[in-house]
Amino acid sequence: MELLEMTLEDIVNYAILLFEFIGVGIIIWSGIVGFYKYLRRCPDTRIALAKGMAMGLEFKLGSEILRTVVVREWKEIGIVAGIIALRAALTFLIHWEIKEEEKGINIE
Repeated sequence: MELLEMTLEDIVNYAILLFEFIGVGIIIWSGIVGFYKYLRRCPDTRIALAKGMAMGLEFKLGSEILRTVVVREWKEIGIVAGIIALRAALTFLIHWEIKEEEKGINIE
């Protein structure tokens, strides 16, 4: 049973690293694309950047949810819950910003 628990913990830790890496990569890539679109004065620059950031945050949020599998103490659970709440709030605000920006483009 202990071997199974250690194996699960290793798998979860690798998955957390993978999700974190993917999330950071998406945020960096969307920043580069957003900067390129900004230089070209594309009207959808903010939407493209916000969508990329939202996708990156989704992966980072997934890694935090996975982290709840391996935490052992209530203090760690509280910290992870706080991080999840902040990232979820950021994701919600970014999605709201995307909708507002898309409404503005559709009106024009």
